[in-house]
Amino acid sequence: MTSLKQKTSQTMKPATAAKKLGIYLDAAPASFQDGTVSREELSALQADPPQWLQELRQNGPHPRPVVAAKLGVSISGLARGGVTEALTTEQIDAIKAENPLWLQHERANQVDVRKETARIKAKHEKEAAEAAAKAAKA
Repeated sequence: MTSLKQKTSQTMKPATAAKKLGIYLDAAPASFQDGTVSREELSALQADPPQWLQELRQNGPHPRPVVAAKLGVSISGLARGGVTEALTTEQIDAIKAENPLWLQHERANQVDVRKETARIKAKHEKEAAEAAAKAAKA
């Protein structure tokens, strides 16, 4: 005999939901910070963001991964540049306008890393193609 179990919705901690939404948890409303978020609620927030979420995404404060992306550097590059806290869009724009030496250096590092990643990917693709051609001959 099988028992009927009520299907329960998967939930996540507010920190996980904030990460998935790309927002800084400490800037979210208390009602969001204190509860749990179901997958359905997360989907609803992504599909039709409320005003507070739109405001956070537009003006911040933004979490470090978002700050790093907006500045075009890595998270480690932010730390090397002395940026360890969440920043608002206005603060990010001020750093871009100032274009300090550390930012120039970290952006150059990022370009080098991307070039190296592309080179390695191309090398692996070439090796795979050569192996496939060799296997086809055999």
